[in-house]
Amino acid sequence: MIEEKKFLTVAPFQCAWRKDLKFREAGRGCVTFDAFAHNDVTVVFRENVGSQHYHYKRDNSPHYTVILGSHRNRRLKIEVDGKTVVDEEGVALCCSSTFQSYWICIYDGLISVGKGRYPFQNLVFQWLDSNPNCSVRYVGLSCWDKHVGYRNVNVLPLPNNHMLLWKQVDSGEYEGKEEELEGEQMSYEKWGLENFLESWELSDVLFIVGKDRRHVPAHKVILQASGNFPLSLPNEDVIQLQNISYPILHALLQYIYTGQTQISEAQLGSLRALSLQFEVMPLVRQCEETAERFKLNKKLFDSGKSVELSYPSFQPHCRMAFPSQLPMNVKRLKQLQSTGDYSDINIYIEGHGLVAQLHKVILSLWSVPFSKMFTNGMSESSSSEVFLSDVSPEAFKVMLEFLYSGVLSLEDSVEFGTLLLQVLLLADQFGVTHLYQECCKTLLECLSEDSVCPILQAVSSIPSCKLIEETCERKFAMHFDYCTTASLDFILLDESNFSNIIQHQDLTVTSEERVLNAIFMWGMRAKELCGWEEVSELLALSTPDFLFKDRLQSLDDFLPFVRFPLMPHDLLKKLGQSNLGRHVPIFHDLVREGISYVEFESLRPGNEQNLRFQHRRSSYKELQYISDGDSNGVLYFAGTSYGEHQWINPLLAKRITITASSPPSRYTDPKALVSRTYQGTCFAGPRVEGGQIHAWWMIDIGQDHQLMCNYYTLRQDGSRAFIRYWNLQGSLDGKTWTNLRVHENDQTMCKAGQFASWPITGPQALLPFRFFRVLLTGPTTDGSNPHNLCICFLELYGYFH
Repeated sequence: MIEEKKFLTVAPFQCAWRKDLKFREAGRGCVTFDAFAHNDVTVVFRENVGSQHYHYKRDNSPHYTVILGSHRNRRLKIEVDGKTVVDEEGVALCCSSTFQSYWICIYDGLISVGKGRYPFQNLVFQWLDSNPNCSVRYVGLSCWDKHVGYRNVNVLPLPNNHMLLWKQVDSGEYEGKEEELEGEQMSYEKWGLENFLESWELSDVLFIVGKDRRHVPAHKVILQASGNFPLSLPNEDVIQLQNISYPILHALLQYIYTGQTQISEAQLGSLRALSLQFEVMPLVRQCEETAERFKLNKKLFDSGKSVELSYPSFQPHCRMAFPSQLPMNVKRLKQLQSTGDYSDINIYIEGHGLVAQLHKVILSLWSVPFSKMFTNGMSESSSSEVFLSDVSPEAFKVMLEFLYSGVLSLEDSVEFGTLLLQVLLLADQFGVTHLYQECCKTLLECLSEDSVCPILQAVSSIPSCKLIEETCERKFAMHFDYCTTASLDFILLDESNFSNIIQHQDLTVTSEERVLNAIFMWGMRAKELCGWEEVSELLALSTPDFLFKDRLQSLDDFLPFVRFPLMPHDLLKKLGQSNLGRHVPIFHDLVREGISYVEFESLRPGNEQNLRFQHRRSSYKELQYISDGDSNGVLYFAGTSYGEHQWINPLLAKRITITASSPPSRYTDPKALVSRTYQGTCFAGPRVEGGQIHAWWMIDIGQDHQLMCNYYTLRQDGSRAFIRYWNLQGSLDGKTWTNLRVHENDQTMCKAGQFASWPITGPQALLPFRFFRVLLTGPTTDGSNPHNLCICFLELYGYFH
């Protein structure tokens, strides 16, 4: 379900451009990425794609440039058309030891820069262009001094309330009202372990402090994860501290619960002693270091003010991430989770019994719904048991790991994607916002053409997942051919999602016929890949009501989104004569309109402004068969470096790879198969596979390329070993093969040096593949060597990406 994470390395003075790194709306978008850099990380925003050897210093076209770590990782710079407009010291610098996460957002000239995994959070800098460039759309990844590594690069859309979508807590109450959501957000931003500092809510241990015997409540699991408190006895609920003053204990607890505290210099020794008594070692060390600095230079401290102490990883002004910004031993905290020590709540899942013994304060810390459940007088407030239904135990276990460690931990397995979705839904259900955000971020990082439909189905009903939903719809639209042919998952999408996809401004498709076929398949919930011809045949024996059932009205709504005027005239004629036109009135009208446009109105002024008459983008280049041995095929195209240079053998240019079933020899020469020179003897010899004798030639068109093959050409070598039984096959991985055309006793090849070509028809012509092979499945006409595959030329045609 997930695609393998890839790392992109950019050399100095170069820039990497990918077609998918494009804002959905010109001038508005957000790019998120991880970068590994010793010096600068440079991101360029341009109106059009630049070349690989492009560098922003040499660009005369309008553009924005954001440089994180300029001047040898000392400054943040923003340039407009090559001129520096921002030059700030010490902002958003890089780290050479690890990958760091960043996001850069552009909204009508407002450039926002942030650090961290979550878009639109942890903003570090903003700048507004008084003369904004609202046309920038493409994102380039560049660098200046040294190589930079990039990974997990995503371009996200910007809905109107984009700054709020990632910070939502109670998603069930979201109705699109920004002011209501903002109030909920403010409430959540203030929520953290500090809310339980000296709070009687959920407390299970009591300090009795000083001579006045002041009562101070606390929570056993928090204390034991931070130090070593005398809580070994089951009923040990009181800790006596008669010789300690309240300010000292308050400073200790404040440090444990918030990650920072302050105290007077005179009390620093007492705080150190109490911290040492309970083995809160981070605070012990800080007290000692502070006292030592005070001795060396008293001017460092203002005697009239308190000394401030902060846990080393504590970051002010940031939402506290438990437990990483607190002086807690995560290993010990997870041990308390696994053993159930000091637990005060048992969790049961229907059908699985008791699954965990947990701590209410930990659940309440992460989840406002849990906190309300335990403190608002609900039955769970006084009960030590919670019963859950319709919850995956595996997903719940992952959520618990996160609650006690702050880290999303998922094993990379076949079920990774399904489990991740379950965890996301669980996090949304219980309001565990940080886990929800982490799942969202991980989903976006592993989003692929294969996973987009299952993810879209899962998140479409969750208002807080609007950003993921829009990103999935865009991903589907940009890979429409693949997503509607590689599987039938798309027929399960609801009407709203499918409508958004077929109307998407980034819809990328090879032909309007593909859009039409997808609409029909979705409309009748097709159980196998089919086209409009099969639907027409079904209507000869059935009715639209029976075939499309409750989606018939949706079909009438969707068909006008097909741009019939752009279809070939012959195809329109066939559509008009089909049963579809006789049974579906709106289809009949739309086809007639298309024919009328093609025949009479194509030159009418103003049509070019109407979307119905504008060609869509296509990620596939059409390489059409014209004649045997022509120069229009994929392998010839690869030999020209995809149209960039004069032709050379693509095998020598390392654009493709060719493998034979038998070892290379003077007559089994892979480069001869794509040579433009006739070979008198050229064959792939037999090998035994699965107990059968096979011979084959296999071509790999490259990991970055795919072909939807609709025609292919072979040429016989100079021998008389004419093939009669063979298959043309396609594969995505070189292991699992799909038959594109099967030849049984085909008598076409009958002369030495003869060319012959065949079309690929049916659903197989809609499937994209990377690997292709001609597989001999029966003996040739040569009785002495019946298992030699004797062809000296192969060419493939179709839609190439």
